[in-house]
Amino acid sequence: MIDRKQYLDKLIRKKENGLVKVITGIRRCGKSYLLFNIYYNYLKSIGVDDKHIITLSLEENQNAKYRNPIYLDEYIKSKLQDDKMHYVFLDEIQKVKSIKNPYLEDDRIGFVDVLLELMKKPNVDLYVTGSNSKMLSSDILTEFRGRGDEIRINPLSYKEFYDAYKKDKHLAWEEYSTYGGMPFIMSLETHEDKRNYLTNLFEKVYLSDILERHNLKNDKKILDDLLDIISSSIGSLTNPSKLSNTFLSLEHVNIKNTTISNYLDYFIDAFMISKAQRYDIKEKKYMETPLKYYFSDIGLRNARLNFKQQEKTHIMENIIYNELLIRGFSVDVGIVEYNFKSFDGKSKKTQLEVDFIANKGSNKYYIQSAFAIPTEDKRTQETKAFSRINDSFKKIVIVRENIIPWYDENGILYVGVEQFLLEDFLHD
Repeated sequence: MIDRKQYLDKLIRKKENGLVKVITGIRRCGKSYLLFNIYYNYLKSIGVDDKHIITLSLEENQNAKYRNPIYLDEYIKSKLQDDKMHYVFLDEIQKVKSIKNPYLEDDRIGFVDVLLELMKKPNVDLYVTGSNSKMLSSDILTEFRGRGDEIRINPLSYKEFYDAYKKDKHLAWEEYSTYGGMPFIMSLETHEDKRNYLTNLFEKVYLSDILERHNLKNDKKILDDLLDIISSSIGSLTNPSKLSNTFLSLEHVNIKNTTISNYLDYFIDAFMISKAQRYDIKEKKYMETPLKYYFSDIGLRNARLNFKQQEKTHIMENIIYNELLIRGFSVDVGIVEYNFKSFDGKSKKTQLEVDFIANKGSNKYYIQSAFAIPTEDKRTQETKAFSRINDSFKKIVIVRENIIPWYDENGILYVGVEQFLLEDFLHD
């Protein structure tokens, strides 16, 4: 069993905090297992008995009645035994449909109304999960009117994957960078099984949710093509205008920038991809465009391309980006602009890029994903942007090979990617 300790710790800290704990994350990343197995066992271990843990899976047909919000409300209230705290777990809460209020014209009742009503009871501690685009999207927290507390679950980090990996640990990186960290992947043996699982997730789960929610069934090919383009260009600077031009040149289809932007937002809301904005380090301001997109799970990206485009540099960069998010950092792409004189004596301006600026509280780190630094010239090239940043925050270069971590004459740390992912180099 993969313990998902960091998420369990979050649930424990938020226990009985008076808010609805909304467990979000891309489908099949382990939300239900975290709640109904790991957290359930924790409550049992501290003395909570079964009758004070109310669990209901709304996906099961035998519970179809409770997809009506009125019956759901009655059911939960009927299970409240006494004045002791009751822990209520509701899985697939989006299955509860909004219905017309039988007592009031022009009014509807949905699951948010049920949960907000239950929250008024001092002996109820609420936890919900959901697995379609509606529940996974960021707007669900808005519907709770400030009474929702999100716990974001990610696919397995490399450390979680590595610790649970039963084969030769030397193969762990190749497996993870190929098939990613969706938990069920670890139970599959063959490439064909893993490929089919990840491909089916895309077609039958993620895309189906988005098409249904946004009524886009006639636009499936456009969404498919857009995903293919994003998959092929992870870590590359782009924007809706550029993507629109790509459609025009490759598919001979004219799609508005706003349409592309909306579709990208749908992917982000479903936690399929994330975007990293550019930040001007010297001017201390964000640049609106272009920006970068990364997949929340590298295995999904690889499966999208049928494992044909295995650019190891970009894959490593995507994995590092996800790791920073998992560790609670906000992540931007850094730019350093400077002036120089060309060979003809003219003054010119150029920009250098820092792959990631990782921020959390008062801590900041500048990180380059370099894959390999075979020569001194390459090292100079990779650290050129660092040399023009005039602050004292830690600077790190991450390479693919396992090396003994070392600092150069400018205080820049060099570390192998597996070491970086398995250990904590981001501390003072």
